[in-house]
Parts: sequence; C-alpha cells; structure tokens
Amino acid sequence: MIAINEIISDKTKFMELLLIGDEQEEMIAKYLDRGRLFVIKNDDTVCAACVVTDEGNRTLELKNIAVYPEFQRQGFGKRLILYIEERFCGSFSRLILGTGDSPLTVPFYEKCGFKRYGVIKNFFIDNYDHPITEAGVQLFDMICFEKELSANGRSDSEGFAS
Repeated sequence: MIAINEIISDKTKFMELLLIGDEQEEMIAKYLDRGRLFVIKNDDTVCAACVVTDEGNRTLELKNIAVYPEFQRQGFGKRLILYIEERFCGSFSRLILGTGDSPLTVPFYEKCGFKRYGVIKNFFIDNYDHPITEAGVQLFDMICFEKELSANGRSDSEGFAS
C-alpha cells in the first residue's frame, strides 16, 4: 500500500535520500528546517521524498525531490508532485522549482506540466563546492520552472507552518 506522510521532526534522518536530489548537505540544510518534508512509502519501504518551502506571494517551491534508484521510473516522483499540487492548491497559486539543464530532469518536469520561466546563470558553479554532473553532463545554470496551481483541488486548511 502506497502512503504519503509529512515528516515533522528528525528530518535529517532522510538526508541520505535527499542527497540524491541535491548533492550537497550544506545546501539541503539551508531549506530543510523551514521546509515541509513529505515521504512516500510502498508498504513500509521509503521510496521517495520531497521538500517544499513557502516563498511568499502564494508561491510554493519544490526544493528537493528524490527517489531511491531502485524505485526510479515507477511513478513515485510524479505521484509526490501531484500530491503537493493537490494538498496546497487552495493556499498557493504557483509551484516553482529550479533544476540543472539535464536530459534526465528537464523532460520529467515538462511531462509533469511545468513551463520554463528563467535561468540562473552559473548557479551550480557559484553554490556548490564541487562540479555537479548528471547523465555525464556538468551542470552550470539552473533552469527555473513554474506551474500554476488550480483552485479546484483540495485545499490545505493547515496552511504553512512558520
């Protein structure tokens, strides 16, 4: 049985998994405490996780999404995104994210309905202490994506914890 749960305390327990989505622990530490962490399990096995943050102006940012390699390409990442959209569509009007210009991640986000809206030049060079490569490609720039959240889904009556 698949279940998605929010992790309220001891978030660093999932650091190994989160490092799949963001390779530097110091970068994760910048958003983990202020973010909301959601974990998807298949029976009792953790398969994937994501962290979202409130960026103000009814904008939610997907800071990290990570799926253990043995569970990749099975729909867990997409399921997490759909859950976030449904859970927060009443409280937020826009979901944004930034990712490297990778042949693995860009098509995934486009299939999930995200549209490109900008680029942050040299983000991976300026913010990481080592070269970041994905699918054999060194990442330099961050590609910014956005998706409008429909108000037709379930709203999150709890809002976002400060």
